[in-house]
Amino acid sequence: MQVSQAKIAGPSYAIIFMVSGAHLINDLIQFLLPALFPLLKMNYDLDYFQLGLLTLAQQITASILQPLMGLYGDMRPKPYTIAVSLLIVALGIVLLAIANSFFLLLVAAAVMGVGSALFHPEASRIARMASGGRLGFAQSSFQVGGNTGTALGPLAAALIVLPLGQISTVWFGLLAVLGALLLIQVARWYTNHQISIRNAGAPAPVRSPVPRKQLIVAFAVIGALLLSKYVYIETFKNYYAFFLIEKFNLPVQEAQGYLFAFLAAIAVGTFFGGPIGDRIGRIKVIWGSILGALPFALLLPHMDLMGTAILSIFVGLILSSAFSAIVVYAQELLPQKVGMVAGFVFGFAFGIGALGAAVLGAVADQVGIEYVFNACSLLLVLGFLTILLPNTETTVPPLNLTKGTRKVQPG
Repeated sequence: MQVSQAKIAGPSYAIIFMVSGAHLINDLIQFLLPALFPLLKMNYDLDYFQLGLLTLAQQITASILQPLMGLYGDMRPKPYTIAVSLLIVALGIVLLAIANSFFLLLVAAAVMGVGSALFHPEASRIARMASGGRLGFAQSSFQVGGNTGTALGPLAAALIVLPLGQISTVWFGLLAVLGALLLIQVARWYTNHQISIRNAGAPAPVRSPVPRKQLIVAFAVIGALLLSKYVYIETFKNYYAFFLIEKFNLPVQEAQGYLFAFLAAIAVGTFFGGPIGDRIGRIKVIWGSILGALPFALLLPHMDLMGTAILSIFVGLILSSAFSAIVVYAQELLPQKVGMVAGFVFGFAFGIGALGAAVLGAVADQVGIEYVFNACSLLLVLGFLTILLPNTETTVPPLNLTKGTRKVQPG
């Protein structure tokens, strides 16, 4: 096996953390829209289905564009695209600030989704390039930035946006511009890295470790796992505050605090999932994550306020540990198209999550939000499909830099 220069040199921690920081900025801004839902629902007299449509407009653009952008990046890398992505996000958040109708809210949501679609595949590819072979660690570090940004969204809403109103989101456009400046430095590293790889000689093409039929089955299972995980998580992100308000009569700002706790647990779980997958194997992490969260998810809608808060933290912590493992496992199945795979995973996750949230929002309008939280926990049963995944993954021990090679052991 040919070992790339990046692996011999070890991880580029500065690049990984810069990409993770930009991911924090992107996802913080992206989450301002659902964090605004209680305010928008009141100001524009929206129902749950319309709120779901806003989520769908934001996420479906990312869902459709991300695989295409990832594939294009595999074929013709454009390093500075990643910086342009946050400028588009800045435009979207400014449009959100000045929108005065449901239609303009939809337009703003879609523009923010386009920026996210450009960002995620390229950022995931760069994190992998900078990993030095620690693929799970790099992917988890990248993901935890986004999850931290998402977790900070409710706090930003509670402390800034809800008290000051919709127009206050315009200031977050400046944060996106700062993120774009950060990503210009990342793009320069990416360009120099590509030059180094070309000067070292093109590596031999890497083929998929499984035959075509198994590959189709594996990606179908990955799609089902993403459906179970992201419809559940998007339901929480969009409607957990309403669930707490309706069931326990909480004020909006206090409900946002409980949502922050759930999202913070997701960030922590994401960080640990990748490195654990490097050591024990991706499939074991996927099994433990999705099925481990199932009993807590089933119990959660039937608890008192304290029990609901505690179980939501357990669910977020356990369920989120799978995502980095899923991304890296999928990239190992198609190592020659890591950008397209990242785009597929992110895009499908965002798209199916948003579609599920819209459908469940319509259901909530008819039967109530508590019924929806009872029903959506059953989605995690799809985790049993993990048994169909080909057991051909590898664990990645720390690099042996003295010899410039590493051993690969079966997971």
